[in-house]
Amino acid sequence: MATSDVRQQLAAHLTRLWRYGLVLSRSRDMAEELVQSTCVRALERSAQYTPGTRIDRWLFSILHSIWISDLRARQVRQGQGFVPGEELIAPDTHTRDEERIHFQQIMQRVNNLPEAQRNTLFLVYVEGFTYQEAADTLAVPIGTIMSRLATARATLAKTVDARPAAKEKRS
Repeated sequence: MATSDVRQQLAAHLTRLWRYGLVLSRSRDMAEELVQSTCVRALERSAQYTPGTRIDRWLFSILHSIWISDLRARQVRQGQGFVPGEELIAPDTHTRDEERIHFQQIMQRVNNLPEAQRNTLFLVYVEGFTYQEAADTLAVPIGTIMSRLATARATLAKTVDARPAAKEKRS
């Protein structure tokens, strides 16, 4: 595929790539860097794209690969293991309506999941990837995707059940 064709396709997927970068990094700046690096790599390696396949999967794979490489490099520089990211907070911090509180509770539960489960949930439920597409993107067997999703769903269900029941209003 020609570089100009890849360039055209990139524009259509920038928002989705940025959203995935934000899910991975939990940082707007890092998400932007990931997307920029993904675009550069996709343009440099446009000859490696197989026409007729889904370009979004190819782009997500590139972004994921860059993220993993950056994580490994950071670990070496810091001499540490994975460092938990800051909590993902919804953008509007002034409005405290029920929807926002509900969103924050859901995001807190999802953020408490291990990174591999979080990434898998995002690809399958937010981006609509099939299990096989998610497996290809993350370079893991499809059984691993199914296992991560089942474990994540079970964990999220437990956190909902563990919440204290709302008190009844008695008059």
